[in-house]
Amino acid sequence: MNRLYAWKLMGSFILGCGLMHAQSITTFEAPGAGTAAGQGTLAEGITASGQAFGYYMDGSGVAHGFLRSAHGGFTTFDAPDAGAAMGQGTFAFSLNPAGVVVGYSIDPSGVMHGFERTAVGTFTIIDAPGAGTAPGQGTFGYNINATGTVAGFFFDSAMVAHAYLLPPDDTFTIFDALGAGTSAGQGTGTASVIGLNTAATLTGPSIDSNNVLHGYVRMSDGTITSFDAPGAGTGPGQGTDPAGVNEQGTIPGFAFDANGAAHGFVRAANGTFAVINIPGAGSAAGQGTFVQGINPSGAVTGYDVDASGVAHGFARSATGGIVRFDAPGAGTGPGQGTFPLTNTPSGAITGYLVDASGVAHGFVRGQ
Repeated sequence: MNRLYAWKLMGSFILGCGLMHAQSITTFEAPGAGTAAGQGTLAEGITASGQAFGYYMDGSGVAHGFLRSAHGGFTTFDAPDAGAAMGQGTFAFSLNPAGVVVGYSIDPSGVMHGFERTAVGTFTIIDAPGAGTAPGQGTFGYNINATGTVAGFFFDSAMVAHAYLLPPDDTFTIFDALGAGTSAGQGTGTASVIGLNTAATLTGPSIDSNNVLHGYVRMSDGTITSFDAPGAGTGPGQGTDPAGVNEQGTIPGFAFDANGAAHGFVRAANGTFAVINIPGAGSAAGQGTFVQGINPSGAVTGYDVDASGVAHGFARSATGGIVRFDAPGAGTGPGQGTFPLTNTPSGAITGYLVDASGVAHGFVRGQ
């Protein structure tokens, strides 16, 4: 239910309208990050002030949250109930201007719990009403906005997903998108990191009873509108996957077509779509264009997966100019490459690369 997380100096070329200048790329490792395949540093987002955040997998395969300042200093942390076995730990996914981090932990029993961590390191655990308590169930913290409202979703005891909003007064609002399925693996999710804006507009995907993905947007008054991107497939595992929403209500994302290939999109607040296909993107299942982040001006970032299964980053301006880039050290084999996820108002981009050994490394471009 969350966005897809797939696991050459820049070879940029310029397409479309206008000149987009080459940007420097800084790679980084969180202290304690592992160096084997499936381990390393996964940067999820970056704030307007240049603070990056995310999580890292250590040498035992345990996750830990991190914050990285614009000057490169690190703070690492673990949620109080986080497990210490492989696949468990602390996963950070969102950060607001007050320095509050939201994410989730996986406890020793394999159950998920959302959390808020304040700027001084105090934790509050989030368990949504109705969340299941068996392995693979529980609450995911995925977003926090400037007002302190948290959003995410949970799996109930039947493994059906339901979305929630949690404002600072700690009163949960739980909802399901129209047409969301009610069997295991179906239901209503939310986009992560940037799925909730200051006006409490929330977006994400739902999965219907035929296991098809559909986008939705929920306004602050509770009105929910479902949508399907042009060309979205209608078979199991196909459909529309929103990745976030900016302050203007514009939604980036991608859709899987009838062949399982991804096509990026930007949906304006009035419901009109622009489809984005990066030249060089593959057209087979699992390949294509994955739009992930958007800033206030409407510039987007993300990655494309080519015909060899290698990911390349891109930046696209609001007027359509595109730069494709590869982070230093990115691998050139299937499942490797460069995976940008979010961008700032000034155009800085963060994400991670996967090297030739399958290890993840964080990066910032243009800071």
